[in-house]
Amino acid sequence: MSEHKRYVIPAAICRVAEEIKRSRFITTLAHTPTQADARAFIAGIQAEFPDASHHCWAYLIGPPGHTGMVGISDDGEPHGTAGRPMLTVLTHSGIGDVAVVITRYFGGTKLGTGGLVRAYSSGVQQAIKQVVCTERVAYGFVQVMIDYARVTLFKRLLPQFEAQIETEVFASAVTYGIKLPEEHQEAFGIAVKNLTHGQAVIEEQKK
Repeated sequence: MSEHKRYVIPAAICRVAEEIKRSRFITTLAHTPTQADARAFIAGIQAEFPDASHHCWAYLIGPPGHTGMVGISDDGEPHGTAGRPMLTVLTHSGIGDVAVVITRYFGGTKLGTGGLVRAYSSGVQQAIKQVVCTERVAYGFVQVMIDYARVTLFKRLLPQFEAQIETEVFASAVTYGIKLPEEHQEAFGIAVKNLTHGQAVIEEQKK
C-alpha cells in the first residue's frame, strides 16, 4: 500500500482569466487522477478554445510534490517559459492529482521570457488560490464476523477508525462488510481482535 493514503485534490474544475498587455490568459485547473485523465482534460480545453494562440499545460499525478508522473508543454511559447514554471507552481501547491491548462490569446505585444514566466506562473497561482479542494482517501474493505454479544461494542469502535458498515448479514454470527481508510485498517483489525479476545474472523476484501 502507498505511504500516501490521504492527500488534497481539486474538488471541481476552477477557471480564472487575466489580461496582460492585451494578451488574454485563461487558466483552467482540474482533478486528474491518471495520465489518461490529464490528456483528456487537455484535449477538452484545446477543443473548447480552438482559435487560441497557445495551450500550455502541466500535470502532476500522485501525491502533492511527487514528480514521478508529470508532464509539461510550452505549446509554441519560448522553451521553458510556460510548462516548466506552471509545473513548479503545481509541485509546491500542496495539491495532488492535478492538471492545469493556460490558454493564451496573443494580443500583439511580446512579453519577453521573464514576462511569460511570470504570466504563466501567476495563472496557476491564482487558480490554486480559488480552487475548492477535497481529500483523496484510499479505502480498504474488510469482512468481520463476530458473535451477537459483541455487536454493540463493535459498532462503538467504528467511528474512531472512520469505518462504515456497508453490509450486514445475520446468521449464527453477524457478518459485516466494512469500508474504512487504508491507513486505519491494521489498527482496526487489532482493535476488533482485542474486543473479541481473538474470536472475530477478519478478512480483507478486494473491490
